[in-house]
Amino acid sequence: MLGALVAAMVRPTSNHPSRLLATMHSMKEGPHISGIAALIGEPARAEMLTALMADRALTATELATVAGIGKATASAHLAKLVDARLLAVHDQGRHRYFRLADRDVAQLLESLMGVAFRTGALRLKSSPREPALRLARVCYDHLAGARGVQAFEALMTLGCFKADAAGLHITPAGTAWFTRFGIDASAVTSQRRMMCKACLDWSERRHHLAGAWGAALLDRMFELGWARRVKDTRIVQFTPPGEREFQVLFAPPVRAPSATEPAL
Repeated sequence: MLGALVAAMVRPTSNHPSRLLATMHSMKEGPHISGIAALIGEPARAEMLTALMADRALTATELATVAGIGKATASAHLAKLVDARLLAVHDQGRHRYFRLADRDVAQLLESLMGVAFRTGALRLKSSPREPALRLARVCYDHLAGARGVQAFEALMTLGCFKADAAGLHITPAGTAWFTRFGIDASAVTSQRRMMCKACLDWSERRHHLAGAWGAALLDRMFELGWARRVKDTRIVQFTPPGEREFQVLFAPPVRAPSATEPAL
């Protein structure tokens, strides 16, 4: 059925063949995505890109180990990713360190993870770390997972951010909240980057806070000793006191009982 439909679409008519060709040509709009998609879709390169979502630089040897390939093969893959501006490379002494080129690449990868999770493209054997990743993890430079979603939804309930057709914006109440939490608002707003964005969380299918304010929030939690990053992973692990403080600060809103519900 699909083949017949496609054939009917491309079959020229005797009356208006040029009109059909013009219509088909006009459908080719925007940049080509096939090249980037092919680069990301190769399994070894996908593993290396995922490893770099932790926003830390890794060597070719480290990335080869992550991808399960030889160093020479990894170097060839990395050269292609650098040429496509998906990765940036920094030379330090005898070593070359690779990291994601920018936050747009990180956002693209997080979105792809969400689509993969939603469509059931899961690993045959889940990592023992997966439950911890779903609970709290670094998404490039901000908090993701269940804890990231919880924090963002609490901030929205408190009126710290507002969303409109132009995107997400911090409110005066939000600036005051972050200041009380010990974050220098002027240092955040002086950065030349997106201030805030609702980032769709691949494991929760709801949004967490990205952008400069999201990064400042996670950095402050690290400064307070509430949480730490587990070595060589994207996992954010809260300490017992930090978890208690987090739950107090970002307690889910209590829904008032309706007129038909008895008050407890």
